[in-house]
Amino acid sequence: MPPDILIAQPRRCFYYPMDPKRSSLQVEGNRHQQRHKGHPLPQEHRGYQHTDSTKPVQRLHPECSTTFRHKDTIMEIALYLIPVTLGPTEIGQVLPAYNHDIIMGIRHFIVENIRSARRFLRQVDREFPIDDSQFYEMGKHADERLFSQYLQALRDGKPMGVISEAGCPAVADPGADIVAIAQRQNLRVIPLVGPSSMIMAVMGSGLNGQSFAFNGYLPVDPQDRAKKLKALETRAWNEHQTQLFIETPYRNLKMFQTLLSTLRPQTRMCIAAGITTTEEYIHTHTIVEWKKIQLPDLSKVPAIFLINK
Repeated sequence: MPPDILIAQPRRCFYYPMDPKRSSLQVEGNRHQQRHKGHPLPQEHRGYQHTDSTKPVQRLHPECSTTFRHKDTIMEIALYLIPVTLGPTEIGQVLPAYNHDIIMGIRHFIVENIRSARRFLRQVDREFPIDDSQFYEMGKHADERLFSQYLQALRDGKPMGVISEAGCPAVADPGADIVAIAQRQNLRVIPLVGPSSMIMAVMGSGLNGQSFAFNGYLPVDPQDRAKKLKALETRAWNEHQTQLFIETPYRNLKMFQTLLSTLRPQTRMCIAAGITTTEEYIHTHTIVEWKKIQLPDLSKVPAIFLINK
């Protein structure tokens, strides 16, 4: 079998099988040292020809590449934002197989909760090497002064993953601070495909998807909450902008009752709960119509409330 060819490009070195017709090419291993100062060509790689070929990558040179191969997957050295299921849902129902391949190549994770992150990784693949992985916590009790240090593995040339409790990290979830640091330091950030409860709620609501705003949790004080709801409703009617907000599951019913007593009769409201799970409930009605509807028990189901005119 003919030898491989080492393909050197700025900051990247790829291996390609040598075309037998090119077997007479002169060995120019010293070019590697000229192009990649500080990355001397290992003894086992000498005798390879450099070229600017763009044929498909076969395997990668680990010493100076910004990409590497994990089994059959070619990965960039980057901060991967890894979506998580929104509830007790089969992984294959909401996450593409590509995510599995990427996750299996990562050993350093910045997570909202270590225990749930480890459980998620086991769901992705029972053979995931948990004990060989490092976890850095970014939850509400984490010290934000340490966040930059968490990214040291990425600076050292190792891919890292960010995992929140559910859905997409950094979107109405922890992770944005980590991503901001990575962006400031010009580190590669790659968001992976996965479920976002906010986007899916807008999709299923029938309300305006061209302009919408997520407002998080509303004030707990009844008077402040009613005032905030009135302000959001006014904005929805004046700007035709869909307003989204959430509540702790055990207070979903209380939120529902407050909405019925506060909003205009013709304001449309959507309740999107248990998205992607067997308890999924997505319905949109006017406030006057909702007053005639028996709401199912959502005291343990995460829900998003949406309003518009």
